[in-house]
Amino acid sequence: MVWRNKWPEKKPRPKVKSLSSERKEQILESLENGITTSPVLSALSIRVRALRGRFYIERLWPTEDEQSEIEVIGRITPLSSPRNNLLLEVEKSHGNWYKITQGGAQKLINAIANDMDGTFHGLGVLNKSLCDLEEGIDRLEVTMDDNLHFIYKNTGEMCSVQESLYHFFGLPIDVIAKPSLWYQYHRKPEIVEVSEDLSRILVTFSSMSMSGSQFHGTCLYAKIEDLWEAFTIKPNMSHDIEAAVTWLEKRKWVSW
Repeated sequence: MVWRNKWPEKKPRPKVKSLSSERKEQILESLENGITTSPVLSALSIRVRALRGRFYIERLWPTEDEQSEIEVIGRITPLSSPRNNLLLEVEKSHGNWYKITQGGAQKLINAIANDMDGTFHGLGVLNKSLCDLEEGIDRLEVTMDDNLHFIYKNTGEMCSVQESLYHFFGLPIDVIAKPSLWYQYHRKPEIVEVSEDLSRILVTFSSMSMSGSQFHGTCLYAKIEDLWEAFTIKPNMSHDIEAAVTWLEKRKWVSW
C-alpha cells in the first residue's frame, strides 16, 4: 500500500505594489515622523530606508571605530490589495519573513514603537508612558518598597521593570534595551535584587515552554564611573549581585 500525504498548498506571497515617487515619499515621511515622535525608537537609533520597492526598518549599533553596525529589524511592503495597505514583517531566518501586522504607515510604526513582546525591542510600556509625559517633564517620581515593588508617586500605579529602570534608577533607554537577546526570546524581566547604593540592579528574564520548562537569562545593570551599563551574566554566576560582580571583575567587566 502506498501512502500519499496531501500537504497544504503554500500560500502565495502577497503582490508588491509599485509606488509612485510621490506616494513613496509620503509613506517614508510618515514612518520617519513616527520614529521621531517615539522616545524609544529615537533613543535606539532606529531609522527607515526605502530600497527596491520596500521600506526597511533598521537599528544602528555604535562600534568602537565610530561607525555603526546595521541591523534590519523589520521590513514594510506596499500591497496591491487591499488598496494602500502596508505589510509589516520580521525575518525569522535568512530569507524567511513572517507577518506581524498590516495597515497604514502610522499603525505599523506604532506597532514597532509599542512592542511589548520583544519582537523589535520589548520596551513598549515605557514608550507609551513617555509619550504621555507633560512637556518639560523627563522622568516621573517613583518609590520603591522593601519587596522591590516600584510605584508611581502621583498615581499609586505599579511600574513595569523598564519604567522602574528609567524613572527610578535613571538608566538611559538604550542601556535598558541592551539585553536584546532575552527580549527577542520573549522573556519577562523581573528585578530580583538592588544594591544599597542603588548602583547595581540584578534583573532576571524568564519564560515558560509549552512543556512547562523554564528558561532564564540574567542581566546586571551597573553604574561605573557615573555611567550605566548592562552585562549579561553566566547562569551559574547569577544568583546574586555579589557573585555577578565578582565574576565580572575577573573578566574585566566583559559580558557573558
